[in-house]
Order: sequence, then structure tokens, then C-alpha cells
Amino acid sequence: MLPNLTLLGLFVLASLALLVTPGPAVLFIIARSVEHGRAAGLVSVLGIHLGTSVHVAGAALGLSALLMSSALAFAVVKYLGAAYLIWLGLRTLLSGDRGADTPAPPRAPLMRVFRDGFVVNLLNPKTALFFLAFLPQFVDPAPGGVHWQILTLGAIFMVLGILSDGAYALAAGSFADWLRGNRRFQRFQRRFAGTAFIGLGLTAALAGRK
Repeated sequence: MLPNLTLLGLFVLASLALLVTPGPAVLFIIARSVEHGRAAGLVSVLGIHLGTSVHVAGAALGLSALLMSSALAFAVVKYLGAAYLIWLGLRTLLSGDRGADTPAPPRAPLMRVFRDGFVVNLLNPKTALFFLAFLPQFVDPAPGGVHWQILTLGAIFMVLGILSDGAYALAAGSFADWLRGNRRFQRFQRRFAGTAFIGLGLTAALAGRK
């Protein structure tokens, strides 16, 4: 069941405006694309939005409201997510530079890249709170089926997100491939990815429920 066409059109416009603005998910995708290539970037997009689907379902079932009302639940999820991001960043920074005669290490398995994206977004309570605050603004309670409307809007948001985030992954991956043989760039991309992950983790840890 869909809300009326006016609300649906406003929702699509608002979603696109939010999605094209780089945020933590986009930074994560860019870092993965630069570090491991376009395929890894696209797989991280799928992992992130599978995590998004859990939050959408939670919003429809009212779990996000429970998360927002429980300081303990919020803190547990927040710090688990922050610790995971910081661990990813430290692992990247400590991987070290490789010499000119050192063969390139194998790229991260796509399943691990997918898992990282899924876990990072799943353990981001701000995502749950975002959907709790954002989706209901475009729900029309008159015809009923509010939970179905939330699920439908969430699915539309995910499709738009996959398209926009996928564009970021392709662009970042193409740029990385062009500079893949440059040792200075290799050092930069390792430091950029590691710092970005740690920065996102610290941001998540310091974020309040507001």
C-alpha cells in the first residue's frame, strides 16, 4: 500500500537530496572502492543496504522506537558499531606500505567486504533513528496499513540508495584503478581509508541520541 502520489513524490525528492549528499555510508563506500576496486565498492553498497533493510523493518515494527527510548540499548549498539569501524581503520593503517618489488596483496574477499558493509550499517543506531523520524513524515494514516507504507517507502529509499551509492563506488573505483601503480597514491589510499574508518567510528561513539 502506497501513500498518496503527492506524498510519494515529496518522499522521492527528499530521499534523493539526502542520498546525493556524502555521508558516513558514502565515505565507507569510497574508501572500500579506492582500496579494493569497483567490485568491492559495489558489494559494500549491497551490504550497507541489506543493513538498511533491517532498520526499515525495525521502523515498521516499532523496534526503532524501543531503541530510541532505551539509553542502554542505544549505547550498546552505538559502541559496538564504533568499535567495529575503529578496528577496520586500525587494520587498514597497520597493513603497511609495500615495496616496489613486493607483489600486490590479494584484494579482500568480496564476502568479507559485504559483511563489513552490512555490520557497519546494522550497528549504526543513527540509521534506525533516521528511519524512525524520516519515513513517518510521508505516511498517510487515512487508508490504514501504516506498517506496509513504511516498508514500501523504505524499499524505495533502498533502491534509490543503491543507485546513488553505486555511482559513487564506480567513480571512486575507476579513479583508484587509474592510480593503482602509484606508490605515493597507494600510501595515500591506505591512510585515507584507515583514517576515514577511525573517524567514522569516533563520530559514532561520540554521537548522542539527539
